[in-house]
Amino acid sequence: MNPGAGLGTDPVVDGVDVSVYTVPTDTPEGDGTLTWSSTTLVLVQARSGDAVGLGWTYGAPATAQVVTGQLAPVVTGRRVWDVAAANEAMHRALRNTGRPGIAAGALSAVDVALWDLKARLLGLPLVRLLGASRPTVPVYGSGGFTTYDHERQHRQLRTWVQEQGIPRVKIKIGESWGQAERRDTERVTRARRTIGDDTELYVDANGAYTVKQAIRVARHLDAQNVTWFEEPVSSDELAHLAQIRHAIAPEVAAGEYGYTLDYFGRMLGAGAVDCLQADVTRCGGITVWLRVAALAEAAGLQISGHCAPHLHAHAAAAVPNLRHLEWFHDHIRIEQHLFDGVLDPDGGVIRPGATGRPGLGLTLRQAAAERHRVA
Repeated sequence: MNPGAGLGTDPVVDGVDVSVYTVPTDTPEGDGTLTWSSTTLVLVQARSGDAVGLGWTYGAPATAQVVTGQLAPVVTGRRVWDVAAANEAMHRALRNTGRPGIAAGALSAVDVALWDLKARLLGLPLVRLLGASRPTVPVYGSGGFTTYDHERQHRQLRTWVQEQGIPRVKIKIGESWGQAERRDTERVTRARRTIGDDTELYVDANGAYTVKQAIRVARHLDAQNVTWFEEPVSSDELAHLAQIRHAIAPEVAAGEYGYTLDYFGRMLGAGAVDCLQADVTRCGGITVWLRVAALAEAAGLQISGHCAPHLHAHAAAAVPNLRHLEWFHDHIRIEQHLFDGVLDPDGGVIRPGATGRPGLGLTLRQAAAERHRVA
């Protein structure tokens, strides 16, 4: 039995199950450095008695092997209440595996499932367990893939702005590793024309540009009142991000590929970003995401949740320095298809916990999920 497991009458984690679902995209999607036609969700279900907590990550199917082979034995038998201890034990168990990448995704999914399980057993929405800092969470519409033609981009942006009232949107640029710069700038101009002058416009290059190219492109972005330039160069190049940040008017954002807490400390120490991003499905789950938010606050910066909006929502509502949460087309489509209890972004905000449902407030739609199950 694990240290501290099963003491007294406290509920313990009886077991951890994992399943893998691959869902085709509604149309081919791409950004500056990658294209894809399907997305894989690795779902973790942590059990205690009749209660089941949900957590997931987006990544390779091999993530499931890390959960079953290395993490499930570590958390099974532990007290449900002690999520922080389980998180630390999982980190230690992955020492020789290597925590970044697939292993970090596996750990993150288990951590979220444990938080959801704890809140469900207490009969509380997760935001109430964490402690709410705000009643609503601002979101921004995210998609605008480089694979879209002008009409598809136009329709998607109009849906967010005019039908759902979301006052901030983001498109992808940096097509073909920065080799389609003219099309990038043209698409930005078209996006501004679609959404009008009163909607915030963001772009994401996914690390596709060189330093000088990013600075050059930023002149056009500034002319179109683009206020958010995400990953103009690779987020591994902290010195280059800092160089660009000090040379351009739009804010520089990055951090989605942070797998460990110390990475975010280095990013902040380098002065690389104006707003720190963190992804709860990669950084170590809710446990570590909250710590990243505290690091950002100590540095006088805000944090933005990257993708997987239904996993971020409750944690995002619990931090005072939140900027917003990414309402990412690909993940929204999947989460709405696989789960009941999803949130409504009408007016540009979501309200985690408003229904009173315990935990994340979600229920797996078994029949819908089984059609996409691959493991």
